[in-house]
Amino acid sequence: MFRQSLQWPLRVCRWSASAGAVAALTGCAQAVVLNPAGDVAAQQGQLVVQATLLMLLIIVPVIALTLWFAWKYRATNTANTEADYAPDWHHSTVLELVIWSGPLLIVIALGAITWIGTHKLDPYRPLDRISATQALQPGVQPLEVQVVAMDWKWLFFYPEQGIATVNELAAPVNRPILFKLTSTTTMNAFYVPDLAGMIYTMPGMQTELNAVINKAGVYEGKSSHYSGAGFSGMTFKFHGLSDADFEQWVQKAKAEGQALDRPTFVKLAEPSQRDPVQRFATVEAGLYDKVLNRCVEDGKMCMHHMMAIDAMGGEAYARAQGLNLPQDICTAEESVQVIAALDAKVARYASDRP
Repeated sequence: MFRQSLQWPLRVCRWSASAGAVAALTGCAQAVVLNPAGDVAAQQGQLVVQATLLMLLIIVPVIALTLWFAWKYRATNTANTEADYAPDWHHSTVLELVIWSGPLLIVIALGAITWIGTHKLDPYRPLDRISATQALQPGVQPLEVQVVAMDWKWLFFYPEQGIATVNELAAPVNRPILFKLTSTTTMNAFYVPDLAGMIYTMPGMQTELNAVINKAGVYEGKSSHYSGAGFSGMTFKFHGLSDADFEQWVQKAKAEGQALDRPTFVKLAEPSQRDPVQRFATVEAGLYDKVLNRCVEDGKMCMHHMMAIDAMGGEAYARAQGLNLPQDICTAEESVQVIAALDAKVARYASDRP
């Protein structure tokens, strides 16, 4: 009997201990979206908090009034009398003003905050500050990083440093970063929660993202758009480094890496999963532009050349250059002729301009 009487208190203690452990673990986890290490992500997190608080101005009173009405007008409340029963009541100007003015003001405030934040945090807009307390110094050039989403890995070009990496990204602390992003096959989404919001990558197109990291550390990067079998392993580490450490990281890539040329890229672009970090000491000139214009393979015409030919008249322009191209396909040699004629015309146009 005594043992049975202790079962319920012991069960309560176990439940309490489990709840305490969960709460402790939850408290140790960092809510990255609301506590990021980059200024752009921090501003986006503030928008989330502001929008939530504005909506709670309606949600909390509505929930409180719902509970109060249920309690006040319960069937067992002897304070209610027949005098409280008003079946013909249908309108109150005061109540209507209260009910509609509050949500209207909140919608106006949300709209204003969203409109301002959308333009201020436009990913294409260059940064005008490093953090809330540090302005961007005049003449500071952003670090350009060219990003290629592949199946299923990330390739990063550093044109200023002349290197490239796979599944590893680094940038100096408090220096603006300009990301230029594209994809080799499917649409994807580049996302470093501590840095900024996600930005899509699409084959044959380029998107941009401006951001900055304000604290040194190692942060998670990922693909936030499902892209096939290897999606779950399409992650990378983003290193926020001091200027000296970033320079050492670049020199390490130049010392240990191999050369990245078009044949190496074609092999690298083959689908693979959970690739290790790779570093390339040198990068073939113009390789990112060829990836963007989908003409890495030999004999393939670049998209910007195609569009330029179409803009100049398409088939009629090709025939005017003395090329009799078939209706469906053209050979690699003919594409070279067309591009050469196009480049010559552009050069003549440039020389004729005052």
